[in-house]
Amino acid sequence: MNERCFLFLRQTKYHLTMELNFKGKKALIRVDFNVPLDAKYKITDDTRIQAALPTIKHVLKAGGSVILMSHLGRPQKKLNEDGSINVQKFTLNHVTKHVGKLLRKKVQFCPETVGKEATKMTKALKPGEVLILENTRFQKEESKGDTAFAKKLAALGDLYINDAFGTAHRAHASTTTVAQFFKKGTKSFGFLMQKEIENAEKVLHNPERPLTAIIGGAKVSDKILLLEKLIDFADNLLIGGGMAYTFLKAQGGNVGNSLVEDNKLKLALRLLKKAEKKGVKIYLPKDSTAADDFNAKAKTANKYSKRIPKGWMGLDIGTAAQKDFTAVVLKSKTLLWNGPMGVFEMKPFAKGTMTIAKAVAKATSKGAFSLVGGGDSVAAVNQMGLADKVSYVSTGGGAMLEFLEGKELPGIAAIK
Repeated sequence: MNERCFLFLRQTKYHLTMELNFKGKKALIRVDFNVPLDAKYKITDDTRIQAALPTIKHVLKAGGSVILMSHLGRPQKKLNEDGSINVQKFTLNHVTKHVGKLLRKKVQFCPETVGKEATKMTKALKPGEVLILENTRFQKEESKGDTAFAKKLAALGDLYINDAFGTAHRAHASTTTVAQFFKKGTKSFGFLMQKEIENAEKVLHNPERPLTAIIGGAKVSDKILLLEKLIDFADNLLIGGGMAYTFLKAQGGNVGNSLVEDNKLKLALRLLKKAEKKGVKIYLPKDSTAADDFNAKAKTANKYSKRIPKGWMGLDIGTAAQKDFTAVVLKSKTLLWNGPMGVFEMKPFAKGTMTIAKAVAKATSKGAFSLVGGGDSVAAVNQMGLADKVSYVSTGGGAMLEFLEGKELPGIAAIK
């Protein structure tokens, strides 16, 4: 390979073309290794680690060494009783062996994020070697975007790459502030960030129509901005999950004990009227899988969504709604899916989400472009083995949500 090796981000909206020479250089890479762990601290889903591999391998192949930094969980919010960090639970060392296995090489671990040991270990790194720093969130300064802490991080590497789309909406020290200590030509996005931005842009700008957005989740308040944005450019909007019952009640429906945000009823009506005015078709579930209690062993029955008895609650879209939603999905050319159709973690209320996952995969096989982003919707396609049957599965729930809302993410702005 030529001594000069290139990492490009060509993207119409951001007009960025970065060229980095990695040979003999130490690349400080912000990745998102915030992966789920079981009780024995074994990784249960390595999707985010897999997504970061192309950038890591690229730097290594180009003759550079790699210093990886990431957060894992929220250690500052789950301290030990004495107020200390729970290192055993949140140490990033839980991922070291797995990363090494995937890269087929020994990966070193530094027990601190910055400090004498971190400086010593990074200075000793040779081309082709990989080092993982301890959890960035062990430092209070991380979430504050602290300049002094970011400067210490920056001193560890020659180049900076942000490949953590999942945290790009956070103005943290390792995702945003650190970039200011690297001059133009010494900082860039990684391949994952490039893919995330490019695929989101396919939905936002000149999508093939009809464009259908499938939005689920518990609350309207969590996705007000997204819904407002979608009504401006989508053709169809399918609303499921707990948030659907706020819309249904706003229309005069009886939704029993279903989750409703009573202070958002007027907002729901305003959104419905806005959609009607713009010619956007909003689909709410005609029926629901209802239960007499919020648990997997509760008594269930299929009920009309606007006639759910008192004491019962809608916990998934029903059989008729599944057919209706599927029909719309299969006629679509562009699909955006964010959020589950029901209480996906309970088996009796997972069918709606599973049905949508199959429909999105089928539409994709017929030529539609599909972008899936958001915890349970991503979990659904992964659990069903459909991740490679959709066009793109985003690694960033909150970040993708804010990007689609039209916000400029701090982690992207810092490089731009």
